[in-house]
Amino acid sequence: MNKIVLAHLSLLVANLIYAINYTLAKDVMPDYIKPSGFILLRVIGALFLFALSYFLFIKEKIEKKDIIRFAICGLFGVAINQLLFFEGLNLTTPINAAIIMTSNPILVIIMSLLILKEKITLRKGLGIILGIVGASSLILNGGDINLSSDAQIGNLFIFINATSYGLYLVLVKPLMKKYKPITVMFYVFAFGLLLVFPFGIANLYQVNWNDIPTNIYWEISFVVVCTTFIAYLFNSSALKELSPTTVSIYIYLQPILATLFAILRESDSLDKQKIISSAIIFLGVYLVSVRSKKQSKRKLS
Repeated sequence: MNKIVLAHLSLLVANLIYAINYTLAKDVMPDYIKPSGFILLRVIGALFLFALSYFLFIKEKIEKKDIIRFAICGLFGVAINQLLFFEGLNLTTPINAAIIMTSNPILVIIMSLLILKEKITLRKGLGIILGIVGASSLILNGGDINLSSDAQIGNLFIFINATSYGLYLVLVKPLMKKYKPITVMFYVFAFGLLLVFPFGIANLYQVNWNDIPTNIYWEISFVVVCTTFIAYLFNSSALKELSPTTVSIYIYLQPILATLFAILRESDSLDKQKIISSAIIFLGVYLVSVRSKKQSKRKLS
């Protein structure tokens, strides 16, 4: 299978996982595990899986000059990104969070321009705008925006999270070109664990594991294995072939995939507005993802 096609499929699967994660993570926190404790559990579990894969199959050495970049990626891609997203989601509503997260591709475009000198084409700009319109329409169909004081703090946390993840996508791109995805994720999560540990250890220590029902254990496993290990690995693998802007635009598929998941669980239904919004989003994703003729020729030569 073509590497580019495989990269797009990886992004589709990763964002399907993220879409399901919204529902499952809410079941777990804060009743069973508080946000910071849950993040620490995610990072520990994912690091164990990345370490196992790295030491058994990869064993790739990294250059000393890249250690600082790995540490910075651990800060923005794991610590700030995950801690502030869960803490923000705990204070605000899923509607607020989803709307704010639509800013992520715009932030990635700006950072890619400043750091990677990536060109911003008219087609990409139009694709981002269509993505925002479609995603916002789909998200707002599910409820109203909450502007209470607690929600505003949560909104700020979500925006910082979106900015942090955007910066991470841009900063980790050169590492993905140089090393294997497992190598990058192992070191990024190793540094991430050092940063997350002080914030989450108290909450994780307070968890009463005997009170957690079996279905919640399965949901915790999904968040650790799928949302943290598989989704991060798939996103990273896609970054080897695609630009940070293309990877970020796939965030607009999450409301569609979340809606489909809700329909399968019979907690939502399909209507005309959802179909139109989904079509607009797919068009936006296509405009950002499709390669120009010049890019294709450059790739072949």
